[in-house]
Amino acid sequence: MSETKFSKPLIFMLIGSAFILALSLGVRHGFGLYLVPMSHEFNWNHQVFSLAIAFQNLLWGAVQPFTGALADKYGSKKVVAVGGALYAIGLVMMAFSSTGLLINLSLGLIIGLALSATSFSVLLSAVGRAAHPSRRSMAMGIASAAGSFGQFIMLPTTLLLLQNFGWSSALLITAILIALIVPLAWMLKAPMYQAPQTVDTIAKPSLSFKQILIVAKNHKPFIWLALGFLVCGFQVVFLGIHLPGYLTDHGFSTTTGTMFLALVGLFNIVGTYTAGWLGDKYSKPKLLMWLYGLRGIAIILFLALPLSIFTIYSFAIIMGLLWLSTVPLTNGIVANMFGVKYLTMLSGIVFFTHQVGSFFGGWLGGLNHDMTGNYNIIWMMCIALSIFGVLIHLFVNEENVVND
Repeated sequence: MSETKFSKPLIFMLIGSAFILALSLGVRHGFGLYLVPMSHEFNWNHQVFSLAIAFQNLLWGAVQPFTGALADKYGSKKVVAVGGALYAIGLVMMAFSSTGLLINLSLGLIIGLALSATSFSVLLSAVGRAAHPSRRSMAMGIASAAGSFGQFIMLPTTLLLLQNFGWSSALLITAILIALIVPLAWMLKAPMYQAPQTVDTIAKPSLSFKQILIVAKNHKPFIWLALGFLVCGFQVVFLGIHLPGYLTDHGFSTTTGTMFLALVGLFNIVGTYTAGWLGDKYSKPKLLMWLYGLRGIAIILFLALPLSIFTIYSFAIIMGLLWLSTVPLTNGIVANMFGVKYLTMLSGIVFFTHQVGSFFGGWLGGLNHDMTGNYNIIWMMCIALSIFGVLIHLFVNEENVVND
């Protein structure tokens, strides 16, 4: 395969990954729109729905390394197909969830398991294995951008479904769309890129599953990278779930909150693609430092300036450019450190810390609002975590530690 072009099987895989991520993440980003109608109908406080979302994110992260290991062993297409079926079942169950237990079972447990098989870690790792190393970050950026396009399309679609059919019927219709992931999974069949063999690589035995885990555990830059990803999870889930409510508290309509998230999705297409392109040319840890730093500055300006449609949508555009741009860069660093043989599993370990951050961003946002009627403490935490994100990536490098 040419170093400057994608092979036909890889292009086919990119198209399949794009549709799967668009559906999976597009629907997932719309869950925040169900908070108000479901809470009002069943007289829940914000913590009930927020806790289900937080549980979803924590479980998603906790099982991601195991889902990744299954994908590494049995192939991504089988794992993604099972995940798509689970996702559809979870949405159907959510449509009939009237208690905190049921919403945690459907939205939390089942959809959390499904997302571990139909989101970034599995899909981007499949793409990364098939791409030439010099084009790997770009390929991951293209696939990541598709998830953002799904957010841009699915958020207004979800709002229209809610307004015209109600929340329960909207979930049933969405379940039908998600079921399309099952046949799309069979597009994930591009072969792994094989580097030209040299005398050294022929003589060097490949590391086993257990050996690569030991190497990763003892490699401090890998640990710092994982901790840095916690920042991303906290910020994006807090904003994704609670920003619409924050705007409603300040007198803006539900449509404004939906448009905010849709704009984030639209401009994240540009952000993730650009991050992937830059990641092939410049230091990925330094790019991550810039991303986290700019996020913190954007949040400070958003809180400091008078709240208006202009500042809301400007904040959406800026955050969109920075939203999931971390993903192709972070996964690219993992691939550079350890190679691609166990990339899905190792990316899943890093992603777990992202989901720990997601758990606290989702849950503490609801808790802060229920206790104080505002989100002030969480906003301050978002700013502090941006500073942490900048500092910790000073200790991350991309040096290959296994020569695999």
